[in-house]
Amino acid sequence: MSLRIGIDLGGTKIEAVALEADGSERVRRRIDTPRGEYEGTIRAIADLVNAVEAETGARGSVGVGMPGAISPATSLVKNANSTWLIGRTLQPDLEHALGRPVRLANDANCFALSEASDGAGAGARVVFGVILGTGVGAGIVVDGQPLVGVNAIAGEWGHNMLPWPDADEWPGPPCYCGRTGCVETFLCGRGLELAYGSGAPDARLIAAAGDARATAAIEIYARRLAKALASVINVLDPDVIVLGGGLSNIDRLYARVPELWTEWVFSDRVDTRLARARHGDSSGVRGAAWLWPRA
Repeated sequence: MSLRIGIDLGGTKIEAVALEADGSERVRRRIDTPRGEYEGTIRAIADLVNAVEAETGARGSVGVGMPGAISPATSLVKNANSTWLIGRTLQPDLEHALGRPVRLANDANCFALSEASDGAGAGARVVFGVILGTGVGAGIVVDGQPLVGVNAIAGEWGHNMLPWPDADEWPGPPCYCGRTGCVETFLCGRGLELAYGSGAPDARLIAAAGDARATAAIEIYARRLAKALASVINVLDPDVIVLGGGLSNIDRLYARVPELWTEWVFSDRVDTRLARARHGDSSGVRGAAWLWPRA
């Protein structure tokens, strides 16, 4: 099947895209997620795929980017913030509803795959794709394939501790995972607001402001991002790190973070590129489509 259909299963919306073999878009649709309704979610995805195929007049492969992951131990959904999916047999239920095989992957892995396939990381062997938004996640792609890992948690970088913490960064803010000082707590939108200090406006306003206090907060944020990414480079040594999510729109990060991370990377020089996502908010759904590679 030359048509590839990608589904981005989010907590508030479900988006579908149909891609041709060359990556060009045929159709894009979006509907509200039936929050809290597992069977309703299955029906909504099936209806969305059927609508896309009716509009294109073609049958396609289906890939789904999802919150959380499929547990290798139980084949059930785990770690999903869309809690009505947890403990469910999502893959076989979707395959039954759609009458075909379905490939699923964590939404951050789909983001990384999109950027590795025909985005900012195209042509690179190892791509580390980072989402900086309400939360912080990451996906890893090696030789065009998402790295899942034996525990299906590869790329869960946001729940490591911020490395080389300064005195005021220890023990760090509490995280919903039950620990303190996680990378996510420093680099999510709320983390930028904490860097700003008392009376902080929304992170998007801080990112867009040019006053001295906002600039100082972004410098703190850049230093923390540099430390966190340096630890990734020391372990994975990727060709390129691609940033997505709302905070990836801070232009200063792309020059400042590579200047800063040399302090912590264990090398005489750092050739890893830091790049902005080419496909922006579309990367997740496009990556879901690319779970079925080019024929």
